[in-house]
Amino acid sequence: MKTREQLLREQLAQIEPCAKEYEARSLAYWDTVGKPLKSLGRLEDLIAQICAIQRSERPMTEKKRLIVMCADNGVVAEGVTQTGQEVTAVVAENFFDDQTCTSLMCHEAGCELTVVDIGMAADTPRTLRKKEVYGTKNLAVEPAMTRETAIGAILTGIELVRDFAAHGTQIFATGEMGIGNTTTSSAIAAVLLGVPPEAVTGRGAGLSSDGLKKKIDAIRRGIAVNSPDPDDPLDVLAKVGGLDIAGLAGVFLGGALCRCPVVIDGFISAVAALLAKRLAPACAGYMLASHVSKEPASGMILDALGKRALLTCDMCLGEGSGAVALLPLIDMAARVYNEMGTFADIRVETYVPLN
Repeated sequence: MKTREQLLREQLAQIEPCAKEYEARSLAYWDTVGKPLKSLGRLEDLIAQICAIQRSERPMTEKKRLIVMCADNGVVAEGVTQTGQEVTAVVAENFFDDQTCTSLMCHEAGCELTVVDIGMAADTPRTLRKKEVYGTKNLAVEPAMTRETAIGAILTGIELVRDFAAHGTQIFATGEMGIGNTTTSSAIAAVLLGVPPEAVTGRGAGLSSDGLKKKIDAIRRGIAVNSPDPDDPLDVLAKVGGLDIAGLAGVFLGGALCRCPVVIDGFISAVAALLAKRLAPACAGYMLASHVSKEPASGMILDALGKRALLTCDMCLGEGSGAVALLPLIDMAARVYNEMGTFADIRVETYVPLN
């Protein structure tokens, strides 16, 4: 019987780059649409990227789904958060009662919502239970989880995307909920980017200055105790990461396998995207960046991914809020592209670039 790692490696080997010829065709078609050339700016590039992802001359964005990965992190024992980890389960359930910002935003964006328990410390009645373990261990004193557990969560993310794509989902957005996950994300970022913890660690959901010092110290100790290998993304994830990050990395990889765009949310989602890219570099072409979080490493992570965010909103909520906020813009750009007449249709002389 194949191990989980063998199964993951087989799937990673199947990821192919986006079809750049469709991107070129899309950009050429934009120049025939009856409006000033390049006047929708980066929205035109966005649609061209989606065409390259979907191998289609017409982008398909009607069926959208946000996947929120929920998990708990043992590092909260180090006093790195404002609240206890019981809040993870409370907020996970609130998604179902429209008591979160993101669930309300999903209604406005026409986006389906799936809330996944990938590793919460408690069971909740309505989340989709795909739990690997009941929360990770304290990374400041020992590995957060085993390598096999981390891989299992990645495989879960891949399989969720495969299933939803098979039932018609065309574009995915990523979100997370897990008290302590800016600590795990900062730890991963520090290792993968090769920078000191203080350069990538922020206040999360509102830490005091003393709390920020504890957070940086916990990350520094975690890296020293566990010695994660920066050249082995799975080792980094298992030793200092979280299950929500692992599940989201799987969502990004699954999007590439299923030729579906996946929207990066904020810092935590972007860290998962970077892990996915380190595992399969070609998957980065399937990612769309929504915004830049206020966390210190957000811009660094997007640079490492080769991405520019499309929104400038100073958002720092997480939970998929930034990713969902981008979806209406995608829909509007796709509608213009798919439905607006060309210069020939409206009997206007085609615009040409001027020197």
